[in-house]
Amino acid sequence: MTVRDIANVIEEFAPLRLQEDYDNAGLQVGDPEATVNAVMLCLDVTAEVLEEAKRRQCDMIVSHHPLIFRGLKSLTGADETQRIVMDALAAGVAIYAAHTNLDSAWNGVSHEMAHMLGLKNLSVLVPSQPGADTGLGVVGDVNPTPTLEFLRKVKEKFNVKALRYSTLSSKIVVKRVALCGGSGASFIRDAVAANADIYITGDVKYHEFAGFGDNILIADIGHYESELCSMKIFSRIIRQQYPNLVVYFSEDQKSPIAVM
Repeated sequence: MTVRDIANVIEEFAPLRLQEDYDNAGLQVGDPEATVNAVMLCLDVTAEVLEEAKRRQCDMIVSHHPLIFRGLKSLTGADETQRIVMDALAAGVAIYAAHTNLDSAWNGVSHEMAHMLGLKNLSVLVPSQPGADTGLGVVGDVNPTPTLEFLRKVKEKFNVKALRYSTLSSKIVVKRVALCGGSGASFIRDAVAANADIYITGDVKYHEFAGFGDNILIADIGHYESELCSMKIFSRIIRQQYPNLVVYFSEDQKSPIAVM
């Protein structure tokens, strides 16, 4: 297999045209025609993840978040991104990212989150265009569950150390759930319009809890925790097409946020 082969199977699932205008998904570092014998999957490409990939003799890293997001004006090793790029090039490790295109694809990140919680009757929360089955976020149904019991389930499924949730909601039972991986607070109004009892996402601010908490139960599980499932999607895509390819989940990655 080549870097291009791996990129192609990912883009068949999550076409680059689905990415948001601000995004930078796709091949970021490396030769498209280089041979790939092993792939490392991660959420963020850090120096530690690259060292792990080299140690495990991986020829390619596939990440959810792009390493190069706003572009590089120089390549001198002046910051960590530049150093990682230079190190990856020297080691022959290609770096590829599928970000908001993976978020927007059917069975993408938010769908994977929904499957983890057992949601049924899924539909896209914010379609990319009217009637489309692509877009950001998902809404679906669950068996009626007491609110605190459902929050405990969310905390367990996503391995959340400290779950932040709104205290203003009068919801005592959860039947309809909206969610969005990553920073999805801008879609709270869409979750309310979809008649969801709870909205699950990351990076919710104080005033968003205060401003919408009486309309819908809001649960902030963290940006990192909500998107770790992207690695499972990558693994499934790659292994279905190339079952003999060695695929690793990074063990050296960690959230940039700690909880005491």
